[in-house]
Formats: sequence, structure tokens, C-alpha cells
Amino acid sequence: MTSWPDASDMPRQLALFLTAVQFLTRVPVPPLKDFQPDWTARSARYFPLVGGLVGLASGVVLVAASQIWSGLLPALLATSVGILITGAFHEDGLADTADGLGGGQTPERRLEIMKDSRLGTYGVLALGLVLSLKVVALSQMAVVVVLPGLAAAHAAGRGVSVLTMGLLPYAGDRASAKVKPVADGVRAGEIGVALVISVLALVPAILIAPVATAGAVLVGGLCASLVALQARRLIGGWVGDTLGACEQAFEVGFLVAFVGLLGL
Repeated sequence: MTSWPDASDMPRQLALFLTAVQFLTRVPVPPLKDFQPDWTARSARYFPLVGGLVGLASGVVLVAASQIWSGLLPALLATSVGILITGAFHEDGLADTADGLGGGQTPERRLEIMKDSRLGTYGVLALGLVLSLKVVALSQMAVVVVLPGLAAAHAAGRGVSVLTMGLLPYAGDRASAKVKPVADGVRAGEIGVALVISVLALVPAILIAPVATAGAVLVGGLCASLVALQARRLIGGWVGDTLGACEQAFEVGFLVAFVGLLGL
């Protein structure tokens, strides 16, 4: 059996893309034997690309399931596939952020709560509301816009997370950060590449439904901004969990607004 090449045989950009896939999803990738500590932060430029692929996979499931079932089931299956692919990576951040920002009285206590693996009331409510809104929104989405709509929502949501890393300071303890190089932030060029990929992912949706897409980006951006501003006010900046919360806030805001504006 032919084995996959290791990272030393790959062009650098491919290795960084695979690092992004490995970091954001549960999808198997070739072994990165020459992995460098800063590759995760350097791979942030490709977070929107990985997100767009996750969105396309969910969209394919939604379109296929819609040929068999009606109602909420196709949307629930599509959402489930997205969660399985990512290992609930961003949903976990959303729940931890809701618990920390909602339950703590000081920045230190809020960060401590976020690190707790136990799920609290605020986390349960945030997850339940966001997942319910996404499922209902997807159940009302016309089949013709499913693939471009989901690809745009997921890609731009990851792009917003990368932008947040660039605009806000890191609020946690770098010495105890789960991924220390990411805690050191991303470079301006990497943010630029991530934003370009996010915009390109929006193009198909813009061509099909320009008004709905523009409105969805505004609403999604507002939702993500509210989360980021709360994190800045309550803990002093971003941590990994708040990036996941920003992504989820953008995604749900985009999808709800996109569906609502499609008829305009």
C-alpha cells in the first residue's frame, strides 16, 4: 500500500492547508512529520477555505436528504454532518463562552469557567438556541441557494474569527494556552488572505441572491461583533472559545437573515 507523503515532501502552502484541516476538523490528513509549532497560527489564512468545504459538505447532505424527506429532517441531518466533521469545535467554544461571560463576575473567573469542561445553564441555552435557529433556517432555504449559502456562511464565519484575532488582544494566559502559537496571533498578510478567501466564497451567493447575501453579511457581522465586543469588555480580548462563539454567531445570523431576505 502506498503511504501518504509527509510534510517534508509537500509544498509549504499545502502543508499549512492540511494543518488548518487538522486543527478545525476531524478529517484525516497525511502525517505532518515536520510540523512546526507556529504552523497552526500560520494556517489561519486557510480557515475560511476549510469552513467553505465544511459548508459545502453540509449543503450536499441537505440537498440529497431533501429528495427523500421534507420538513426539518434534512436540515437536522445537514447540521449534524457539519458538527461531525468539525467535532463540534466551534459549538464547544460557543457553549464555553456563554457560560464564562454569563456566569463569571471577574475576568479571571470568567476565563476559569471557560476552561471548565462541565456545561452550565448558559452554555446549554446558547447551544440549543443557535442550533434550533440554524436548523429552522436551513429547513426554509430554497434548494437552489443551499450550496452557495452554506459555503458562504461557514467560510465567512471562519474569516470573522481570523479577523477577531487580528483586531483584539489575546486575553488568556499564553503559558497555559491550548495552542500557544495561535495565542500569539496572526499576521496582517494572513488576515488579508483569509478575508480574500471569505469574499470569494461569497461570490456565488451574491450572484444568485445579491440583496439577501449583502443583508446576511451585515447581520452576521453584527452578531459576531456583539460577541467580540462583549469578550473585549468582560475578559479583555479573545481566547479560543470566543473565536468559536464569534464564528457561530456569524453563521446563525447569516443564515437567518439570508433566508428571511431571499424573497426581497
